[in-house]
Amino acid sequence: MNTDVLIIGAGPTCLTLACELALAGVHCQVLERRAAAPNITKAFAVHARTLELLDARGLADDVVARGVPVREIAPAPGAMVDLRTLDSRFPMILIAPQSATEQVLEHRARTLGVEIGRGAEVVGLRQDDDGVEVELRGGRVTRARFVVGTDGAHSTVRRLLGVDFVGTQYETHIMLADVRLTTPPEEAMFASASERGAVVVVPFGDGWFRMIAWDRQREQVPLDMPLPMDEMRDAVVRIAGTDFGLREQRWSSRFLSERRQARHYRVGRAFLAGDAAHVHSPLGGQGMNTGIQDAMNLGWKLAAAVQGRARPGLLDSYERERHPVGEQVLALTDAFNRLVLGRSAVGRAVRAQVIRALVRVGPVRRKLIGRLTGIGIAYPAERGAHAWVGRRSPDLAVADGRLYELLRDGRFLLVDRTHASLPELPGTVRVVRGPRDEGPGMVLVRPDGYVAWAADGPDVAGAAAAAARWCPGAVGVPAGH
Repeated sequence: MNTDVLIIGAGPTCLTLACELALAGVHCQVLERRAAAPNITKAFAVHARTLELLDARGLADDVVARGVPVREIAPAPGAMVDLRTLDSRFPMILIAPQSATEQVLEHRARTLGVEIGRGAEVVGLRQDDDGVEVELRGGRVTRARFVVGTDGAHSTVRRLLGVDFVGTQYETHIMLADVRLTTPPEEAMFASASERGAVVVVPFGDGWFRMIAWDRQREQVPLDMPLPMDEMRDAVVRIAGTDFGLREQRWSSRFLSERRQARHYRVGRAFLAGDAAHVHSPLGGQGMNTGIQDAMNLGWKLAAAVQGRARPGLLDSYERERHPVGEQVLALTDAFNRLVLGRSAVGRAVRAQVIRALVRVGPVRRKLIGRLTGIGIAYPAERGAHAWVGRRSPDLAVADGRLYELLRDGRFLLVDRTHASLPELPGTVRVVRGPRDEGPGMVLVRPDGYVAWAADGPDVAGAAAAAARWCPGAVGVPAGH
């Protein structure tokens, strides 16, 4: 074997996964088709759950320092939602260029010893019972125990695996530009929609803004035609009524967004994550977030498999847990797309009115915020499991600090707030004590911050059984060794 895990693609999903594997002591290699890192940024929204997961690895504060927090959003005109109500250390949407997030992740990956090879194009893939053989243009062949395709919407890995990419393409072209503005909007996240289309303007915090326009008048312009500043200015003025003093444009592009999902996320020893597994409308800012969360779910499971400590069915649980999340994200972003860009003005008005009414209802508002921010994502639990199982763990207070600080070594955490006398547990489980307040007395938290097991009282036998089930064959073996 040349490496344990080969990751194809070098975006935020790939870098997150590489960091997770390297943290656990698993050798991985990144291969990227492009010879140089792109100097543009696609995504710009980092949601609360993604920031929590980055916090669980000590990276969130670096990312937050590079962005602009938005604490109120309007999913429809007149329907304001206050994100400060989130039970999270990060009650916000952080507006930060994808490049900033990638820089933080790449620095961490290189610090952990991850090899990143550029100018390596995959042209062939074959797998057997022991590993995966990947052929690169030029004839080079490399072999790994597992391969993960994080190589974008036009994924070569997905195509070579023969996995269907199911869905449709949206009709309205999207115009993107990074610009400087003389009179920028007062809102940190400006949005305007009409029968002519829609405009979104967000700051990167360094004097540049991302300007996005869906212009019905320019729907048939070929995607490969240059997008000059005058055309962008004209579209924004017609749709939003002002160009905000548009005076400089350093980059621009056109594209058609799609609503598609891979039918499967796993084929044997090969996996798909990020845009290779799902693409959707950029409205809602879900793409990069969903990819990073894919990687956090898959990383510790692959590490356990490589090190021979994965319980039966653990690798299959990646698709079982993340495929439904992808479906939910596609449904959410498609709803936003129809709300903003629906062909019928009456239909758009009715949908906006319904949303305004719904966000006034507490449970509905909380569910919407949970879906948008990722805080509400939960995974299926076995029948009879504690109500917390499968849910995101809150950042519980523990004796040595915060729970998410203590997750930073990538191990399981058994939070015992009953102060019971526990037997020796696997080395990949760290026991921490905490104050007895609301919530279960014992909680076993996975490396990705989700609850694996919980009990209301001091269930010593249950805790030992849960630790042995989730971390078989790992007694006395610390993570990363």
